[in-house]
Amino acid sequence: MPPQPPPGSSKEEYVARPGQRPSGARRAAPRNQRRDRQPADVVSVLARAVREVEAAAQRHRVTADVRTKFQAIALMLREERARVRADDTIGDARRTEQLKRLDGIATILATTAVRDSALLALLADDAVVSDGARALARDMLRAGGVEPVVEETPEPEVPAVAPVPERRVVPQSVVSRQLANPFLAPDFSAARPAQVRPRRLAGWELLEPLFASFERAGGGAPACMPLPEPAPRILPPGLELMPHQAQLVAAAANGHRTFLLADEPGLGKTAQSLLAAEMAQAYPLLVVVPNVVKTNWAREAGRWVPHRPATVIQGNGETIDAFADIVVVNYEVLDRHVGWIGTFGFRGMVVDEAHFIKNKTSQRSQHVLELSERIRARTPRPLLMALTGTPLINDIDDFRAIWQFLGWIDDSKPLGDLMERLEDTGLTPADPAFYPAARQCVIDTGIVRRRKVDVAADIPARRIADLPVELDDKAGRSIRAAEKELSRRLVSRYDSALAARSSADDVVGIDRELVRRVAGWELKDTSTKTTGENVFSMMRRIGQAKAGLAADYAAQLARSAGKVVFFAKHIDVMDTAEETFAKLGIRYSSIRGDQTPSVRQKQIDAFVEDPEVAVAVCSLTSAGVGLNLQVASNIVLAELSWTDAEQTQAIDRSHRIGQTEPVTAWRILAAQTIDSRIAELIDSKAGLAARALDGSDEEVFSSADVQLEALVAMLTDALEARAAA
Repeated sequence: MPPQPPPGSSKEEYVARPGQRPSGARRAAPRNQRRDRQPADVVSVLARAVREVEAAAQRHRVTADVRTKFQAIALMLREERARVRADDTIGDARRTEQLKRLDGIATILATTAVRDSALLALLADDAVVSDGARALARDMLRAGGVEPVVEETPEPEVPAVAPVPERRVVPQSVVSRQLANPFLAPDFSAARPAQVRPRRLAGWELLEPLFASFERAGGGAPACMPLPEPAPRILPPGLELMPHQAQLVAAAANGHRTFLLADEPGLGKTAQSLLAAEMAQAYPLLVVVPNVVKTNWAREAGRWVPHRPATVIQGNGETIDAFADIVVVNYEVLDRHVGWIGTFGFRGMVVDEAHFIKNKTSQRSQHVLELSERIRARTPRPLLMALTGTPLINDIDDFRAIWQFLGWIDDSKPLGDLMERLEDTGLTPADPAFYPAARQCVIDTGIVRRRKVDVAADIPARRIADLPVELDDKAGRSIRAAEKELSRRLVSRYDSALAARSSADDVVGIDRELVRRVAGWELKDTSTKTTGENVFSMMRRIGQAKAGLAADYAAQLARSAGKVVFFAKHIDVMDTAEETFAKLGIRYSSIRGDQTPSVRQKQIDAFVEDPEVAVAVCSLTSAGVGLNLQVASNIVLAELSWTDAEQTQAIDRSHRIGQTEPVTAWRILAAQTIDSRIAELIDSKAGLAARALDGSDEEVFSSADVQLEALVAMLTDALEARAAA
């Protein structure tokens, strides 16, 4: 017979645990939750879930579902910690054990958040918990043996107007600005551009031919629209534009209003944007940026257009000045402010690091496109600028969202000026001459691409020097053993797949197609496996093993050649490097993704201004954009990125306007490991942007992931070695 509640207590107040005798009335669980199992079950569910989120962040696959799971874990973690602390039915030892396990989960959650700013924003005190996260938390509670009680809420009355979405806010400063405007709502019909009716091109599919026109570009093809000669401009004292910067400002002064500003990093895109807005009178101006650079944008606005007040949106926007001319907002909080921003009356919009919106299904891309459409519908010929030094990360299709933001295309066809230009060519996609003509039409619509070697002769050339290191300690032997095990697993899968074929399918030698398929299976399985070695875990282990060696080399450079920038991908590698510098008596700054803007700026200023601070230890993903570190001409890349673009962004923190010495990036590679092969693959992808934008003859690399190509190479090497034996 099951235990019964003591006299005078209800079933809701009494919970009997399996295997325990009742000892009197017990305190009800918080939030009216009824527990059917031991609380450790909930901790186990949290532990499994946080490992899944951590694995996704390590693979840089933080989708909307992963963010929802991350927020659900954070919500459950707070509630479970509060429940354990308040539960006087468990002993001190049990409570300490449970809190220790919860602290471990919290540590994993925090270190994972550092890798992705979108996750970090979800841990903020003002972060709003989504309905999806609450629903997932309830499901996870049930999986842990807890049946949450859904509180009954009265049926709401049907509102007279549509409700504001959950995360949307309207800062009080914005309300004050709206009340201060004595005029009626304007008629925006005149702002809507007239639709261009296709004539010769009616019925033709045009978007794919437009993208293909960039893939087919030959050597010497132009990559920049014609720009006018620069005109003299009155600038704040002590500032001067370089000729290439003044040309774009002159184009805006002459009436051009949409730009894909794809100058190589370090050529001063921020100043060009601010002064172009001044020439176009595009105020108020909305600037959408990554979180790490929004403080820098406000600083630059104060330098180049000091008469235009700038304000930065933080969190829910309680501190913004809605009467400012320049409003800076980061991608991570844009969803809260889309509502009022869309009706604010902006006359211009700048999207910095525009390659962040290349995935049109992402929330950040959808918000940016929504705001662009609203501004174009409300403002006659607004200024729209997409800024990126690396517009193509993997594929020509990365252009799609950027072109749509600029109003050049929609989901199915070219629009406005671009369609007119295509019609004026008198060609169709059936004509071979259409492709170079179409590419030129797109470029003339507003692509501006300049290279340092062409427009900034006073900036010394840069070079990447690979520095192989031997991992001959225990960690090195472990890594090589893990690589052999992965190779054996790949060969076994290949042999099994080959044996399953019929004799008619036999091939002579190595079946290259099957090799690629086996590598794809392995990569797909990696996303679901929680144990065992894979290409991601090995690269992290290699980074950890190289950390001390890379830090030692950076220390040597600092002593002999001056200031050094040290880039790493993982927090533990940065920690090891900083410990090494501390032991060697070398002062350093630490620039990470989990810092507040003020702390981050103090670290940057210390490195730039204090001659005793010799090294800046930077996160490759968080500090690869928005920093000006020209005081250093030597860079140490302790870990490899998965893309050439990320590596280039890091190098260009030093190789930019203001640099007076040749810049060398020392890439630390683990010899005789997969590290060196991945470096070759990354370098081979560097030709994509050069061919599409610079008209280079360099071969375009396929859009396949470097991870897949690394596994293909590993399996191919193993099969060739077996055949030669």
